[in-house]
Amino acid sequence: MSRRLVTVFGGSGFIGRYVVERLADRGDAVRVAVRHPNEALFLKPLGDVGQIQLMAANLRDEASVRRAASGADAVINLVGVLYNSGKQTFSALQAEGAGRLAVAAAEAGVQTFVQMSALGADPASKSEYARTKAAGEAAVRAAFPDATILRPSLVIGPEDGFFNRFAALAHKLPFLPLPGTETKFQPVTVNDVAAAVVRASLGGDGVAGETFELGGPEVMTLRELLTLMMDRIGLHRSIYRLPWGLAMLQATFLGLLPAPPLTRDQVRLLRSDNVVSPGSKGFKALGIAPNGFEAVLPQYLTQYRVGGQFGPASGRGS
Repeated sequence: MSRRLVTVFGGSGFIGRYVVERLADRGDAVRVAVRHPNEALFLKPLGDVGQIQLMAANLRDEASVRRAASGADAVINLVGVLYNSGKQTFSALQAEGAGRLAVAAAEAGVQTFVQMSALGADPASKSEYARTKAAGEAAVRAAFPDATILRPSLVIGPEDGFFNRFAALAHKLPFLPLPGTETKFQPVTVNDVAAAVVRASLGGDGVAGETFELGGPEVMTLRELLTLMMDRIGLHRSIYRLPWGLAMLQATFLGLLPAPPLTRDQVRLLRSDNVVSPGSKGFKALGIAPNGFEAVLPQYLTQYRVGGQFGPASGRGS
């Protein structure tokens, strides 16, 4: 059997690097489509010589999208943004870009297409992020009906923007003022999400044309997650529940920063739980048993532990 060629858009991102490594491990040829290939060179050693190729492409540019999809057996779209920045907007990437790529993949005769969406994707949502994720799903389905759509909850792992961000903040602030402290999440490890992406890329009965909601074994509130994090690094800060109105005001000013830690759109997202819907297909349907997220926390929270690597893993610090 000849080696598959899999094109991965967003392959240099948080989830992407794990997907690329898993594809390489199973022997696929991987074409990583990114805006700046020189910033994705770290991916090359994840495969054999010549197995992982980098290609300049942008979901906003139709010609580059068509080149990246041409000749591929499978196309995986992992591109997403957490806030609008210049031309890299929710609408341009998560809605229009996803549809553009699905059209190019269908016209190129690609066999399987995997679209990374998110739990909470909803055309009626007050959040632009959630609305454009839903629009992206619809555009992909219209162009490539057999596409597989994945909707993960909060994805955590060594490079995540969640525990790393809050652990750093705990070292800087005397307390943590946050909205949505009772909002529920179902954290899932990045390795499990990557396994789901690779499984979906193989297509077949029960996968093609389906939507899967991906959540881990535990459901916890934001407050519970941050308390657990602080237990692991031995540094406890009080968590103050920020009223929604004050949170929106705070996000208005923070949103002006080049890389905002909080935006008004993210505050809107926090008003809804981020858990798997009852009766939805998930990891089990993909033949994957997800890991508990607590098992991976020590792998990357050690750097924030009071007293360093060999400091106490729990307790109260200052």
